[in-house]
Amino acid sequence: MDERVILHSDFNNFYANIECLYQPSLRIKPMAVTGSAEARHGIVLSKNDIAKKAGVKTGMAIWQARQLCPDICLVTAQHDLYIHYSMLARDIYLNYFTPQVEPFGLDECWLDVTGSRLGSGKEIADKIREAMKFELGLTVSVGVSFNKVFAKLGSDIKKPDATTVISKDDYRDILWGAPVSDLLNAGPATTRKLKSYWIRTIGDLAKAEPEFIYALLGKNGIMLWQFANGRDNSSVCDYQNSVPVIKTIGNSTTTPHDLLTEDDIRITLYSLSESVSSRLRDQNCLCSTVQVSIRDNELHWFDRRQKLPAPACTTQDIFDTAFSLVLNNRPDKPIRSLAIRACGLCARGESLQLSLFPEDLKTIKRLDLDCTIDKIRDRFGYHSIKRGVAYLDPSLSLDAKSDNIQGGFLVENRGMLRVQTAS
Repeated sequence: MDERVILHSDFNNFYANIECLYQPSLRIKPMAVTGSAEARHGIVLSKNDIAKKAGVKTGMAIWQARQLCPDICLVTAQHDLYIHYSMLARDIYLNYFTPQVEPFGLDECWLDVTGSRLGSGKEIADKIREAMKFELGLTVSVGVSFNKVFAKLGSDIKKPDATTVISKDDYRDILWGAPVSDLLNAGPATTRKLKSYWIRTIGDLAKAEPEFIYALLGKNGIMLWQFANGRDNSSVCDYQNSVPVIKTIGNSTTTPHDLLTEDDIRITLYSLSESVSSRLRDQNCLCSTVQVSIRDNELHWFDRRQKLPAPACTTQDIFDTAFSLVLNNRPDKPIRSLAIRACGLCARGESLQLSLFPEDLKTIKRLDLDCTIDKIRDRFGYHSIKRGVAYLDPSLSLDAKSDNIQGGFLVENRGMLRVQTAS
């Protein structure tokens, strides 16, 4: 059996370079693509290499970027345009290279080219880079390896417009000196815990005793230990058949002004609850757990979750739980942003049964009411029907389908990967 040949293709400064296609004068200036400052989503989403050299980083607040680079040009993100280019890129992968294409966000994809007649992994990677420049006017960096994790690490090593090959013979020399945070699925909390035990590099993790890593991090730790040792056997999905399994559905918002009163919190949570519950019904799902994320005006944040008495998909059930969680865990400082996530999903038919108990009948009536509201909004628009509480502060009653709510489905695959797709 042939050794697997996995590619990871990653666009360089994706949003920024697309904007430069339409405004070529930006190529010679420091520039960044940002969220809407008016809606307080003012962070850097992408930047060009000139801004990067000045110290501007993705996720940085606009005011911080201006401090580092006073003459930076800021462009508001055009997500529809970026999605369009993402689809064009996937068409190129599928039509010219392989049907085994697995997207990882808008600007990244894995490709399985094992046994391809187009050449070696490096040759195919170089052809992909040329195709993207010729067809789209954009550059990609491509990692080539024998598994998905190392291929992704390879695409990060050389940028922009480069091919990096990592083989079974040299992965220790190339990767083991890199920080453990570079490893896929090694988040900040995991990294901090490993560093507290002097496990700082991928090599440190690979050489550690697996029993110790399991005691420290559980199953996730063993997965990371296997990744570090090149033992990732996950397959690249066939693009036409890659239907992710939805595990959670969530929505979040950064509010136009800080939330100071219970009414402020109530209005915002109702907007989010309506959005999440509507999406649950669209997917014919119930949730068993509600999670809230709270961030104060100094950007400190935390999560809290609570199990529902019974699986539900109604606005009121989700709101009641979320509101209770926020009030019981409210920070001392004003709240800047809130998020609600419905977890532990199951099909509606699996849990919702006819009942004569009063509480169950109340839930069924709530569901009927929500479904009626869904139909009215689908026909006449979101603002055709509103809750009375929304009129206490119309600026906080956000349209769940507008750009004011930064949401979408949070989709978790059966395997190791998470992707977020547009709503």
